[in-house]
Amino acid sequence: MKMIVGISGASGVRLAIKFIQAIPKEIELFVIISESAKLVSQKEMGEEMDFLLDTSTQGRKFTLFDEDEIGANIASGSFGVDMMAVIPTSMNMLAKIACGISDELISRCASVMIKEQKKLLLAPRELPFSSIALENMLKLSRLHTIIAPPVLGYYAKTKELDSMEDFLIGKWLDALGIPNHLYTRWGEKR
Repeated sequence: MKMIVGISGASGVRLAIKFIQAIPKEIELFVIISESAKLVSQKEMGEEMDFLLDTSTQGRKFTLFDEDEIGANIASGSFGVDMMAVIPTSMNMLAKIACGISDELISRCASVMIKEQKKLLLAPRELPFSSIALENMLKLSRLHTIIAPPVLGYYAKTKELDSMEDFLIGKWLDALGIPNHLYTRWGEKR
């Protein structure tokens, strides 16, 4: 199984790193970092995104791409990627995907996922959402894109940031059909 994780320039790049950590090792993983994500990483975490991925992913193997590598193998439907997640999804990236603009590798791969009718999960990171963003999400949802902003479920009884993030990542993995035990499910005993 092959999976792409795109990291766009919205707040919350830490979520992308934790998401990558949670992906089972038997899934062949490809990671794309946008230039904006590199800036956000520097501002939010005080480190370069490449460094954070190297040191935080606990030896998880993946192939890393920059957004300008538009001719990469993952940009072709014939390469056979099974699913893609864009975490976090900036409003700019959301708009490009909704309008079919494929001017860099993340939006190009998302376009391929849509045309190949493969699983595509977007985690829009904004508050509040503008009417334009909501219309873009509706348009993509009608194309069977999974729209999954990082919204907490209080039934998981999360008390600190790490468990809140585990809940979000667990829900995203659930939406992609990837088994996990990252959070307490409704009705489960802790």
